[in-house]
Amino acid sequence: MADETVRDPGFDLGEYLARIEWEGERRADLATLAGVHLAHMRGIPFENLDALSRNAPSLDPGDLMAKLVRGRRGGYCYEHNTLLLLALEALGFRVTRLAARVVIGADTVESRPRTHMALLVEIPGDPQPYLADVGFGAVGALLEPVPLRPDTEFRDAGRRHRLVRVPHRGPLELWVLQAHQAHQAHQEGWVDQYAFTLEPFEEPDFEVINWHIGTNPRSPFTQRIYVQRVTAERHLLLHGSLLTETHADGTVRKRELTDEAEARRLLEEEFGITAPEGTRLLTG
Repeated sequence: MADETVRDPGFDLGEYLARIEWEGERRADLATLAGVHLAHMRGIPFENLDALSRNAPSLDPGDLMAKLVRGRRGGYCYEHNTLLLLALEALGFRVTRLAARVVIGADTVESRPRTHMALLVEIPGDPQPYLADVGFGAVGALLEPVPLRPDTEFRDAGRRHRLVRVPHRGPLELWVLQAHQAHQAHQEGWVDQYAFTLEPFEEPDFEVINWHIGTNPRSPFTQRIYVQRVTAERHLLLHGSLLTETHADGTVRKRELTDEAEARRLLEEEFGITAPEGTRLLTG
C-alpha cells in the first residue's frame, strides 16, 4: 500500500492520481508503475511557457501541485519527473534522479550537455531496475517504463524502444535510449534519444540545470514555444508556429499557425493549457 505519512507536505498523492485519472492499485509493483507512468504521459501536457518568458519554473512540490495538478498547465522535464518522483516515493518505490544528454541529431554523445532529467526506479523485491521518464518532450519518448536491460526491444503502449550500451571515455557504463521511428525517406530505424550513466544526481543539481535551461537566451526552450500532448490515438506537437500531428499508424499532418489568437485557442482546446496573460506564443 502507499506510504503517504512521511512525504513532502506540499505533495498530495490523491490529487495527483485524480489529475492523471489513475484509479488502479496504490502499491509498489510493476503494474502500478507502468499504469501511473502511462496515465501521467496522457494526463499532463509538456510545455515551456515559463521558460518562454525567461522564468525558470519552480520545482517546489507545492508549486508543482498548483501548476501541473490543480492548474490548466503542464511543464517540462524537471517538473514532470520531479512530480512523478514524489508520487512514486509516496507509493513505496525507490527512485534515483539521472541526468542525460539529449542526442537527437547530435554528431557525438559528448557534444551535448547533461540537461535532461530521467528516473531510475526500483521495485521492492525486484532486482531489475526500470528507466522511467514522463518529461521527454519528443515523439520518441517512453510511454511506459522499460527495464534497464541492454539490446532488448521493448514495446511500451505501442511505441518501440531499446537500451544500448556504447563505449565512451568515462569509468561508468553509458546507456543510450533508442526509439524505433520512420525516417523522412520512409525507411525505419533506431534513433538515439538520450544518453546517460547511472550516477545519482540530486535535487540541487537540477535546481542549477533548471535555472540554466529556463533563463539562458541560448536555450531552445527560451526561444520558441514547445508544447506536446499524448493520447492513445496521436502525438500533438506545437513547435514555434508549426503544428505537427502524428497518429498511431504513422500518419503525419503539419500546418502553420498564423496568429496569437489561434495559438492561444489551440492550447486551450487541444492541449488543455491556459496560457498566462501576456505570454507571447508565436515568437519564432
